[in-house]
Amino acid sequence: MREQLIQTDRVYSIQRTAQGVVCTVNGRPLPLRLDLWNHSPTGFEFGYGGSGPAQLALAILADCCGDELALVFHQAFKRAVIARIPGPGGSLTETFVRDVLAGLRAERESQQYRNN
Repeated sequence: MREQLIQTDRVYSIQRTAQGVVCTVNGRPLPLRLDLWNHSPTGFEFGYGGSGPAQLALAILADCCGDELALVFHQAFKRAVIARIPGPGGSLTETFVRDVLAGLRAERESQQYRNN
């Protein structure tokens, strides 16, 4: 009897195509989420720290962790992850995204504690 693999994590696949950068989550297109913040109405980007990468970071965090956290942490997530994705693209798991977000939250709390 064959065992079935049960996928519990979302997988964000990011690819550069002839039509531009495409991000899917478990095979479905990831919405731009311009309703939250209109960084880049022309679409996603990655590999540097601009507006297209900010839109991608926002969309991934909103899908994975909710709108509120996405609004607060998408710029830091962009710098930590999205700006570092190499040329052809790559994949991020939900677990990875949540782990990075936990680190960013801890770093922010530590900075606030030191500033008080």
